[in-house]
Amino acid sequence: MKVVAPLLAAAGLASAHTIFSSLEVGGVNQGVGQGVRVPSYNGPIEDVTSNSLACNGAPNPTSPTSKVITVQAGSNVTAIWRYMIGTTGSAPNDVMDITHKGPTLAYLKKVSDATADAGPGGGWFKIQQDGLASNGVWGTERVVTGQGRHDIRIPACIAPGQYLLRAEMIALHGAGNYPGAQFYMECAQINVVGGTGTKTPATVSFPGAYSGTDPGVKISIYWPPLTSYTIPGPSVFAC
Repeated sequence: MKVVAPLLAAAGLASAHTIFSSLEVGGVNQGVGQGVRVPSYNGPIEDVTSNSLACNGAPNPTSPTSKVITVQAGSNVTAIWRYMIGTTGSAPNDVMDITHKGPTLAYLKKVSDATADAGPGGGWFKIQQDGLASNGVWGTERVVTGQGRHDIRIPACIAPGQYLLRAEMIALHGAGNYPGAQFYMECAQINVVGGTGTKTPATVSFPGAYSGTDPGVKISIYWPPLTSYTIPGPSVFAC
């Protein structure tokens, strides 16, 4: 096992990358790069102190989009992940290498103008996470084997208005040392309607929400065998 683990980690390096390329709302895909700031390169961010940890960025510069997607509070949206922007299939290899295991997460940030806010800084709150299940299956595996679909519920109790929606997958195959964990994230620009505004979430900053010493960031997932996993970041906001 100690010998196999590094080989498994190395085997998927070439095809591990992935991009949150489009958002599905009400069963309708909004289009690649339409309302989602997509990069031209599908590489990860590994420095948790980088401003690029918010919505991606250097060395993976993203393209601006003028679209703001209307989303009903209390509804589910689906982040669609693909290996490359031009990938049209939905088989596991079209999403991300299956050996790149880790959690999926989603955050929101309330902004005055979703097309103008760059993302870094405070105001972020977590609305979804999926880590290591009791059967040993990771959140990323469920997305990879599920046609790249990452389901996210928009809380009903948040205030209406414009938000950045940050969808994220973390690959932990090389996380035994820091830097080593691979963070994949992009931001969608959404306008939430119908929110009651009855609860105000506590917020964190990106960068700042994660540390290189967090047990969910610096961890060997191969040996010794894991029985539990602590997902990085704050707890999930609940209405």
